[in-house]
Amino acid sequence: MSLAILHSRALSGIHSPAVTVEIHLANGLPAFNIVGLAEKAVQESRERVRAAIINSGFEFPARRITVNLAPADLPKEGGRFDLAIAIGILSASGQLADAKVDGYEFLGELALSGELRRINGTLPAALAITQDERHLVTAADCAAEAAQVSALKVYAAKHLLEVTAHLLDVQRLTPLTVNDETTTSSSKLHGDISDVIGHQAAKRILMISAAGQHSLLMCGPPGTGKSMLASRLPGLMPPLTEYQALESASIRSVGGHPVDPTNWNQRPFRAPHHSASGAALVGGGSNPRPGEISLAHHGVLFLDELPEFNRTVLESLREPLETGCVTISRASRQVEFPAKFQLVAAMNPCHCGHLGHPTRACRCSSSERMRYQRRLSGPLLDRIDIQIELTPVESDQLVENQRSGPNSQELREVITDSYNLQIERQGKANAHLLAAEIKEFCKIDRPQKKLLQQAIETLNISHRAYHRILKLARTISDLDGGESIQTKHLSEAIRLRSLDKNFSTFH
Repeated sequence: MSLAILHSRALSGIHSPAVTVEIHLANGLPAFNIVGLAEKAVQESRERVRAAIINSGFEFPARRITVNLAPADLPKEGGRFDLAIAIGILSASGQLADAKVDGYEFLGELALSGELRRINGTLPAALAITQDERHLVTAADCAAEAAQVSALKVYAAKHLLEVTAHLLDVQRLTPLTVNDETTTSSSKLHGDISDVIGHQAAKRILMISAAGQHSLLMCGPPGTGKSMLASRLPGLMPPLTEYQALESASIRSVGGHPVDPTNWNQRPFRAPHHSASGAALVGGGSNPRPGEISLAHHGVLFLDELPEFNRTVLESLREPLETGCVTISRASRQVEFPAKFQLVAAMNPCHCGHLGHPTRACRCSSSERMRYQRRLSGPLLDRIDIQIELTPVESDQLVENQRSGPNSQELREVITDSYNLQIERQGKANAHLLAAEIKEFCKIDRPQKKLLQQAIETLNISHRAYHRILKLARTISDLDGGESIQTKHLSEAIRLRSLDKNFSTFH
């Protein structure tokens, strides 16, 4: 038979659409053509496949070979189709006439020696394959990613010869299994909150931020523990569901970041340098790839030294903070990546960093302070739920250097109970409530409305900040196990916007 049909997967954002690989061998002058909107890396697979087949001891057919990657209007990129093309040529030429290729999908790049190399996007492909009830044959280097999908049977191979032996029933490959017991705990990965000396009020604020998934801005002098506190936040957040963990890991796989089987189900923590470009933060490229905000999906995006970031780069965060996704448009395609991240930012109060320091005097003039704080736009600050000032730890606490308060695991249990309450009530975290949902789930009585009105007039709070205060109060109430928002919850929520009045004088 001179026709072989196999199955593989393309990559479009974090989706992996099915691709049918059709190989036809015809009489005529030897030729090797690949059709089906294949970009240059796919076209170059002709040479990789030819060398791999010959170096594996098979005969490369001296015939007119046509490879069709269907559907024809779907862009194909990378070396992910090499294995499917090689198996198809061997099958169509009769060298694998008895091979059982039905029920399998093939993904893998071939070396000239016939060895299989890893590809990006194995995990989203694995998720898609389960819907078609097929098995996956792929390179051993990326098979562990795919094996995280428990409903899929994954066969890992290191060489083309191992794949052909499996298909001919000469030497079967063993389906890959992953040991879940090796998963690293969140506290070991991100550190424990009890390691932070002092800062009891800041730890309380981290609890509120983690429980309701609220964005957070910490302002304080250098060395007050802003970065240390931020790095502990993922360890306080509720555990990911299996779907959330797979979605987050899929983005890392698409972005070319290998998925570690020991921590694939932990919330990501991304901390890009302040010199990062807009494309690095949001995503981009001729073949769009996810940026830091998508790599932080279902996790934390930490921006240290916030005013040092390019202002245009920071402004690009405004839409994703509201919508939870980012769309990258190019002339030939449009790709959407999820970006439901929790923003945590840190900054100094002024250029020298000592404004408000109890022992060190600020050396900045009023105009320098204004220029420094005006690097952050009002609309961006308005979208950050919690804005607090941090002060240095007392010297006696610092010298004692003793752990204080409960550890991350103990706090995480309380936070998880609060988060589950939100899911049962409204199906989402409080930070993601829409305007209509705020009216339904964040009701306040007349005295509380009067208190909130006074805060709006005193702190120059915008309508958006007003809604965010209500969502914060709802989270604080949930942490206390209350059914309704009380005055003490609302008062605490208002205090968590303590920087509003300070920043409003510069905007």
